[in-house]
Amino acid sequence: MKLAYTLRLADDALIIGHRLSEWCGHGPILEQDIALTNTSLDHLGRARSLYQYAADLFNALPAAEKPSVFSSVAIQGLVAAGTAIDEDDVAYLRDGWDFRNLLLVEQPNNDWAYTVARSFYFDTFNFYFFSALQQSNDTALAAIAAKSLKEITYHLRWSSEWVIRLGDGTEESHQRMQQAVSDLWMYTGEMFVMNAADQDAVQHGYGVDVDALKTLWMERVKAVFDEATLAMPAGTWMQSGGKDGKHTDNLGYILAEMQFMQRTYPGMEW
Repeated sequence: MKLAYTLRLADDALIIGHRLSEWCGHGPILEQDIALTNTSLDHLGRARSLYQYAADLFNALPAAEKPSVFSSVAIQGLVAAGTAIDEDDVAYLRDGWDFRNLLLVEQPNNDWAYTVARSFYFDTFNFYFFSALQQSNDTALAAIAAKSLKEITYHLRWSSEWVIRLGDGTEESHQRMQQAVSDLWMYTGEMFVMNAADQDAVQHGYGVDVDALKTLWMERVKAVFDEATLAMPAGTWMQSGGKDGKHTDNLGYILAEMQFMQRTYPGMEW
């Protein structure tokens, strides 16, 4: 279960990092283009640390257990050959149904307001999540959390300021920001769903009770929305499934682009 838990955290970081990287060279102004590109690199750096730890956990499993962990034919081949996997294999050789990222992070950029809203929801959650993960009894996860929190604190400040700037800006920017936060609202509930991996993580002391973070998250979101003159979305029905490998077709397009080179030329190095 610890392997599944670690992979999910890595998947969240990889997919949101890839989404934000799509803005490179397309940001509304040069300063924000660079800022968002740096933020995507922060997410990708965290993904790499988590993937390497996940690979170490996988490599330490008994040989009899390894074939049942991933459905990917490419990784199955490495296992059959007795080859140890690394962070690149976990990121580039798994198929979509092996990914456990939140549905929120795979949603398309659309426009600047949607990108800001997606980041704000996720950054707020990450701030409280990684603050709590520092108390993990797993020293590797605790260390990754402590390092990541410095970056996440900046991410949250950046996305909060943009929510306020757009929400309390012109009539058009307010309307676009309100539309974005409302449309993405239905993907936020999944962050607080306690699935089997979450329950095992809490039971054994290496993870975070995400359900307990919901009140803190709601309070922070409402405070920023109030300052941004935005209304809290009223919907209560929430999308879910990403944590259990059920995704929108957006993830397939992301992986097709991201994994193309490694799938086409296996083992290629610079």
